[in-house]
Amino acid sequence: MDLRSDTVTQPTDAMKQAMVDAPLGDDVLGDDPTVLALQERCATLLGKEAAVFVPSGSMANQIAIRSQTRPGDEIIAHEFSHIYQYEAAAPAAISGCSFAFLRGRRGLFDAAEVEAAIRPDDHHFPQSTLLVVENTQNKGGGTVWPIASIEAVTATARGHGMRCHLDGARLWNACVAVGVTPAEWAQHFDTVSCCFSKGLGCPVGSIVAADAETVHRMHRSRKMLGGAMRQSGMLAAAALHALDHHVERLADDHARAKRLAEALYPIPGVDIDPTDVGTNILYFGVPEGRAAVLQDMLDAKGVRMLAIGDSRMRAVTHLDVTDHGTDHAIAVIADVLGAAA
Repeated sequence: MDLRSDTVTQPTDAMKQAMVDAPLGDDVLGDDPTVLALQERCATLLGKEAAVFVPSGSMANQIAIRSQTRPGDEIIAHEFSHIYQYEAAAPAAISGCSFAFLRGRRGLFDAAEVEAAIRPDDHHFPQSTLLVVENTQNKGGGTVWPIASIEAVTATARGHGMRCHLDGARLWNACVAVGVTPAEWAQHFDTVSCCFSKGLGCPVGSIVAADAETVHRMHRSRKMLGGAMRQSGMLAAAALHALDHHVERLADDHARAKRLAEALYPIPGVDIDPTDVGTNILYFGVPEGRAAVLQDMLDAKGVRMLAIGDSRMRAVTHLDVTDHGTDHAIAVIADVLGAAA
């Protein structure tokens, strides 16, 4: 039972068949029909003029940043943001941008915090150019942003002439969790990235949607970064299949994550609030210095999780996690954590 991430999923047989059957062209030359179909569909889903297919969520975020900033600009984002925590300092290396960090609970922040972080128009300071929101918030524990909060923080940024990017790697989870459509989230942002290789179970791929002019710039950045692919319709076909068959079932992942959190709650030495688990990601505390040891003990019994620091662990439910597997994982976790308490 691999609970390290929702990126560990394997393509289903039906997804593999869709990949094999996909009509292909050359996406670099702009004529792969399956890629074009995916880009058009995602642009429509997100209420934008156009979209571009890329290999990874990190590239999706980085070409969105590059297309909307200049070297020396400052990005306002939560300190937990994936673009800062897990993308190898790419905003600095690729776009020459620095960060102003916000520190709200579970990866969220409010309009007043955005207002306070925006730099005055003074040549001593970097320009506050781009606000980035991550929904769901990975390191916050799969947190779903309230739509009213999204509207408030983006309106504040726009009031200062800033642009707004939504890192929606797990936006599909947010949509299913609270019944908000992709376009309802996306209307508040200039650029939106979404990932297919997490909850939707594809082997690879992400999309970025925006107005046509910004997408044109992102195509150039994709080429510059080596992300322009040839017969990538095989990958796009997996994404199209996932959009048809793997979105609504995300509710099952959320239910299993909640059940896992509720089972962990009474175990001595475990620190978790099950009410914080709203999607498919959960973090929990363990005794100081024990996380790596517990990771190895669980792994030896066939249940894989990630140690995050000395006293914190992460588990993620996904397409390949069944009800039976969840029950088995709960039994193993209770046995290992109980013995280690």
